[in-house]
Parts: sequence; C-alpha cells; structure tokens
Amino acid sequence: MNVQEYMIELGEKARDAARLVAKADTNLKNQALLAMAEAIDSSRPALREANAKDLENGRNNGLDDAMLDRLELTDARIDTMIEGLRQVASLPDPVGAINDLKFLPSGIQVGKMRVPLGVIGIIYESRPNVTVEAASLCLKSGNATILRGGSEAINSNQAVAACIQQGLKETGLPETAVQVVETTDREAVGQMITMPEYVDVIVPRGGKGLIERISRDAKVTVIKHLDGICHVYIDSEADKGKAVNISLNAKTHRYGTCNTMETLLVNADIASAVLPELAERYQAVGVELRGCERTLEIVPYANEATDEDWVTEYLAPILSIKIVDSMDEAIRHINRYGSHHTDTIITENYTKSRAFLREVDSSSVMVNASTRFADGFEYGLGAEIGISTDKIHARGPVGLDGLTSEKYVVLGDGHIRK
Repeated sequence: MNVQEYMIELGEKARDAARLVAKADTNLKNQALLAMAEAIDSSRPALREANAKDLENGRNNGLDDAMLDRLELTDARIDTMIEGLRQVASLPDPVGAINDLKFLPSGIQVGKMRVPLGVIGIIYESRPNVTVEAASLCLKSGNATILRGGSEAINSNQAVAACIQQGLKETGLPETAVQVVETTDREAVGQMITMPEYVDVIVPRGGKGLIERISRDAKVTVIKHLDGICHVYIDSEADKGKAVNISLNAKTHRYGTCNTMETLLVNADIASAVLPELAERYQAVGVELRGCERTLEIVPYANEATDEDWVTEYLAPILSIKIVDSMDEAIRHINRYGSHHTDTIITENYTKSRAFLREVDSSSVMVNASTRFADGFEYGLGAEIGISTDKIHARGPVGLDGLTSEKYVVLGDGHIRK
C-alpha cells in the first residue's frame, strides 16, 4: 500500500469513527479518558523503552539539546500526561449545549447548539505528550483525530497510541477515533492536508517553516499561529515592582515558548527609573539586550537594535527594548510589528488598561500579568490543541469549545411561516 492509499484508509476510518464519537454521551467519553490514564500509568516501562529508542536515534542523528529535551518522556512528564487526561475528563462537555435560546414573535424558539467539527488532523513535532493532549481534547469534544507526529518521536508516539486505543477499546468506543500515522514518510503530511473529504480541520504545531508550508498548501481549514512576537509595555503609571517582576518572568521563565516576551516597550517617563534595574537582572541571567538609541543612553552595554529585531521571534535569551513616548505609540508598534499572539500592559491607570485591551489586536491581551499565562491550562481549559492567531472561528488557546462549532436549532410546535 502506498502513502496515498494508506492516508485515504485512515481518513475513511476516521470519518466513520467521527459519526460514532459525535453521538457518544459524556459519561462514556470520560470513562475512555480515565481508562487511557490507567493504561499510560501501567505502561510506564514500555513508554520509557520506546522513548529511549527515540532519544538514542535523535542523538545519533544530531538533534540539539533543546529538541532532545522536548522529546524526552520523564516520569514527571508521564505524570502530567495522566493528570491532563483526568482534568479533561472533569471538564464540562460542550457538545449538545444550547445557548441563547429565545422565543421569537412567530412563536418558534431559536438557539445555537455546540457540535463537533468532525475529523481533526494534527501535525506536530518532537513532543510525545502532544499525542495525549490532542487525543483527549478531540475525544471529549466529540471529534475523531488523525495524529501525525515527527519522525524523531515515532516509537514514543506509537507506544502512547497503544495506551489511547486500549482505553477506547475498554469502553466500547471505536479505536479508530484516534489514529497515529505510522509512516515517517513526509508525503503523509501532504496527503492529510489535501483531503477535505476526510479531514475537516488541520492543526499544525511546530516551527514557523512547518506552519507556513501547511498554510500555503492545505486544502483543509487550518487553525494556526505562525510565531509569537509578544510584547510587554511598561506604562508611565506602572508600579515599578510589578514592572520588574512581570518583565523578568515574561522573558526568562522559558525562552523557547511562543508566549515568551520578545520585545519590551517602556514609556519614556519611567524608563530611567525601571530600565537600569531590569537590565542588570537580565544581564545576571545571560539575556542579551538589543535596544533603540534612547535605550542605549540608559543601558550603554546593550547592543543596538535593528528593524529586523522588532519582527524577530528569538526563542532564545535575547530581548529587544524600545522606549516610546505614549501608550498610543506602544499600541501602534505592537499592532505593526507583533504577531497578534499575546501582549500586556503594566499600569495602575484603569482607563489606560481598558483602552489597551480594546485597541491591541492580539488573541490574548493582558493587564499587569506575564505573557507566559497565555496557555490553555492556565486559562482553565484543561489543555490546549494549540494557539490560534486567526480571527475566524477560534482565537487564542484552543480548548474544547474551539474544537466545536455552533449550528442553529429551532423548536416549534406545528408552527408554519405566514
């Protein structure tokens, strides 16, 4: 069987499974999720053995330390996978919920019901725990899913998939509701994103190159974000302590995530009071600073920033800094150079904070909080399938609601239109 035939077979099975999962009741889906958690817990030796093969292959193939770290399944990460399944099981089921039901003058009732999207294809790199996150969210939201992980994690993903399918089998749900692509041939991705008769939505999770390729070539709707150029703006009326703590956390909590701050904007009226301490703190943990001309006057050991820095997602201990004269200038900079991911203002002025929330065109906009909170788990979604910077359907962290859509429902009692 060639790759095209194989992917079509997966698609046909997923489409059939989607019809069954869509009508499964909440209790059955929750039982399956808890059974998956038990299967993972009892399969720890097999998971570690499979993961050890991937790690060894990765080292032999020259994967860097960051990639190897994302690939590794430690006991703590297995614990997190189990906890994630249990949390998703505890979340409200969005499927079938009817909102905004109201009587109209004609006597009919009109509302909106949440329904599954159908078959969701997810393409991701490195992290085997994504297999569990994706499977759990898709199942709870009544969808079937086809998962295509990176070739570097093929053994780990297959071991995790076995646990997932065991949980489905024990509860009588179709094992084909969650299918992990077994081939490492890249043609599988090309096939998945061009078969809308079998796949309703594609969610890519990976580097910018992967997401650009999928967005360009897909014939299936894509939920995505390309990069995370996130900003913190320190307003003239900011509390200095909050400004320092938030700005440090937003940059240094983790460097390689899409919700890490890449550009710090500082109001000129507070710059000389807050930048020297911040710069020293950044320097102490090895963060390279790249600043505008006015920044260099306050932090002379910083490197000069170029126009390219304002549009760069570093994913590294590098930070660009710009001094601005007003909140309006900060907002213009964010809307021009940002990636519409996550941006925050630090201020004690209520009016400014509300204006910032309204005017910044990003999927998450914050007041006096670190950009690192832009995450499905932190937002109370249990987990996330990804983060969307699109404006249609889902925006921001995509949880259970984001994996459903709404259809109109009409309730009558023999009503006819006159």
